[in-house]
Amino acid sequence: MKLSLTLIFLISFLLVAGFLIPSALTQTRERRVAQSTAEANIKVADIIKTDVDLVTIDALVLRKNTSRVVGSLKQEDFLVSEDGTPQTLTHFSQDQLPLSVLLLIDRGGCLDPFGTEVRRAAKDALSRLKPSDEVAVMTYHDTVELRQEFTRDRPRLERALDFVPEHDEQANHCLNTAFDEAANYMNRAANPSGRRVIIVLTGVTRNWDCNNGPSHTAATHSVFESGSVVCGLIPKTPAQAAENGMMRWATRMGRIGGVHYLDIQKLADETGGEVLRDKPEELHQTFDTLITHLRTRYSFSFVSTNKKHDGTVRKLKVDVAEGAAKSEGKVVVKARKSYVAPKS
Repeated sequence: MKLSLTLIFLISFLLVAGFLIPSALTQTRERRVAQSTAEANIKVADIIKTDVDLVTIDALVLRKNTSRVVGSLKQEDFLVSEDGTPQTLTHFSQDQLPLSVLLLIDRGGCLDPFGTEVRRAAKDALSRLKPSDEVAVMTYHDTVELRQEFTRDRPRLERALDFVPEHDEQANHCLNTAFDEAANYMNRAANPSGRRVIIVLTGVTRNWDCNNGPSHTAATHSVFESGSVVCGLIPKTPAQAAENGMMRWATRMGRIGGVHYLDIQKLADETGGEVLRDKPEELHQTFDTLITHLRTRYSFSFVSTNKKHDGTVRKLKVDVAEGAAKSEGKVVVKARKSYVAPKS
């Protein structure tokens, strides 16, 4: 449905009036546990094989002026610090570990971001993943629904995308609930040896905390704990820009009154991801670009020098060494900026 800018303004105003006060209420999130004995056994085996102090980081390196991928760096070209303390890399690879990709599709609000063109772009891009990569599909508005568990079966994935639930104009964009559920599912089901990515497909990049879900802080903490990179794909149209613009304005006004919100762009920046926008008919190229960036990210690990198992959030900084920076020119490094330490 095509909506006029006037109608977008009216609906956005009603959203402000209807959700501003109740959205100020938040709840702490509940922990999920393994749902079956078999799953629990798998998780135990994974934990035995993994050093709890091992921190794994994905990094995308782009040339600043052209946004082209820098794909020829070596382990010694990276400098990593935790809370200001230099760390020693123990593992290094590029495009070797499998990907666990969770596609998170918005089904609420004024506009439908998952039309025919976008659906086709998603299918085409995901079909270019490696056979070892796994993909899951989750949808959200007021509630969250897992439509397809992680699978490497591409026909099965296509069927899941063909039967995404209908868009509901009366429903909200509950980003806090969606990202919390996505992160918890990642912890339960994603390949523990791979790289975890949440790709959210939406037209609205900010929204207040829905009052039946966790706070934006708890949801963000969940994402950090899962080790996931957050990326966004935005089908850009004049109506979408108007709706998103109104939500950005409304959340800024709400913040003055103490109403909290989740910002996808900020979450992407914090986890080393990116938010890409394009016209729906051009989104297949943008989706392809995103998959290419995911495939060409560097993966490296270190064992933290801080041996405390205190569950704290620790700051990370990833830089390119001076020699590599000189040979490659000015570069931008996209990598997560923090992680949650294990807790005894």
